[in-house]
Amino acid sequence: MPDDTSADARKRRSPRADALRNRQRVLSAAREAFAAEGPSVSLDDIARRAGVGAGTVHRHFPTKDELLKAVIVDRLEELTTAARGFADAADPGQAFFAFLRQLTAESRHNLAVSTALTDPSDIGDVLEVGRGLQEAVAALLSRAQAAGAVRPDIDADGLHAIIAGVLTTEQRLPPGSEGLGLTVVVDGLRAASGR
Repeated sequence: MPDDTSADARKRRSPRADALRNRQRVLSAAREAFAAEGPSVSLDDIARRAGVGAGTVHRHFPTKDELLKAVIVDRLEELTTAARGFADAADPGQAFFAFLRQLTAESRHNLAVSTALTDPSDIGDVLEVGRGLQEAVAALLSRAQAAGAVRPDIDADGLHAIIAGVLTTEQRLPPGSEGLGLTVVVDGLRAASGR
């Protein structure tokens, strides 16, 4: 019976440090590439940007869909954490609108995240992964509505559609008009008393 403390057993238990570094390099390069070019970027291009061979990318992520999903899941988890960070704010309306601004600012020029938020069916099962974000945003919406800061006729599904529209609008605005689409939407979301 082999000794569990052997070098082979240690290799099976945890990845080598250089393998972990390469995985991080691939993920970092993929974040930048998918953000700039969207889901159509090639794995060979990501490998080149990461400074590794294509085989290294394929060892960590056998398909582009798996790599794209890893990048998007990571970003959606960060956004979920940010949304939850606003959950107990003293001013629920201000917190809701601050999160919308943050979400839009961080996603308007990130084609991968924008695609996941506007049309998740194109990215496999990211919709499932995004449930935590949807729940956190729905909680912010509910608190803001209870505080009288957001119009009461918007539900979570409607807000999701509005966010998708804002991201699309922001991407299509001419240079120098960044934020205009969000400003118009924020004005429309405010309760009548806050306009």
